[in-house]
Amino acid sequence: MAHIAVALVLALAAGYLLTPAVGRLAVRVGALDLPDARKLHSGPVPRLGGLAVYLAFLAGLFVSGTFDREVWGLVTGATLVVLLGIADDIYHLPARAKLAGQIVAAAAAIPFGLQVEFLTNPLGPGLIHLGWWGVPLTIFWLVAVTNALNLIDGLDGLAAGTAVIAAVTLTAVAWTEGHAAATVPALILAAAALGFLRHNFHPAKIFLGDSGSMLLGFVLAGTAVIGLTKSATAVSLIIPILILGIPLFDTAFAVLRRCYKRRPVFGPDREHLHHRLLDAGLTHRRAVLVVYGVDGILGASALLLNIVGTDRAVLVLVILAVVLLTAADRIGVLGGRARGKAGMVEREEQFRM
Repeated sequence: MAHIAVALVLALAAGYLLTPAVGRLAVRVGALDLPDARKLHSGPVPRLGGLAVYLAFLAGLFVSGTFDREVWGLVTGATLVVLLGIADDIYHLPARAKLAGQIVAAAAAIPFGLQVEFLTNPLGPGLIHLGWWGVPLTIFWLVAVTNALNLIDGLDGLAAGTAVIAAVTLTAVAWTEGHAAATVPALILAAAALGFLRHNFHPAKIFLGDSGSMLLGFVLAGTAVIGLTKSATAVSLIIPILILGIPLFDTAFAVLRRCYKRRPVFGPDREHLHHRLLDAGLTHRRAVLVVYGVDGILGASALLLNIVGTDRAVLVLVILAVVLLTAADRIGVLGGRARGKAGMVEREEQFRM
């Protein structure tokens, strides 16, 4: 265990120490996030932070010695995702090109055994073995979570902090399930992202960029496949979805909202959860901390589901679904207007700053 502790300290330190150097590199290569009507910052901000997180993650993995076949697949896909993100941070790739690159990165991990092989049968005992259907399902999961983290990266520290909470929760659940193979990569990712977060929390000196948000999503999705989808318990498929609840639900609502309004699915808007929290009157930091709090509640719920029986798990899921849908409707995430505009004046003043 000593080498794991050293790996975590190294990942944390590397994430913190490498970030300023990566920020200077981003300025030199023109990887800057420029302000516009949808964004909160008033000046150019470096956006290549994912490179620092990636290097810190690799350094921690190397010291830990955790390089079995599935982890090699995780690293291979993550490397391709980071390269794709770096290209987008510098050259602003079209959305369809990014999606194609994400599919390639996800497919590259499959030959290493990083794949969903079976699902629990919700209608009775036993397992549903997926066969070759496991390949498209795994690719869909990896790409979906990759994009989910990318889409919520709209406030300083939001995506990085969410990833830290999700990685720690994933580690706890995988440990209780006896799937230790997923715990080390998840913890090292959390340490690397936490080191970076010191520079990324409001007011951010550097952004993750697509290189970082996609990396965090891909690694979280991959470690979930390694650890949580190997269980034969009835709620094994629900737990990783719950752990990544905020980014996944926000992305699902965004897709449904844009389809309903006949807008491009890949087009940006100002109706994500974090935008609605700001419109409701929360400051930048408080909005981020509220999302952190919900992340923590969903993570605790995932741990609870892993402990209680199936009947109680269903009850917990129903309660959570009602609460989430009610809250999403009240703040306007589903597409309506947020109820309560006390903070609109403050929000407009933030845009003018």
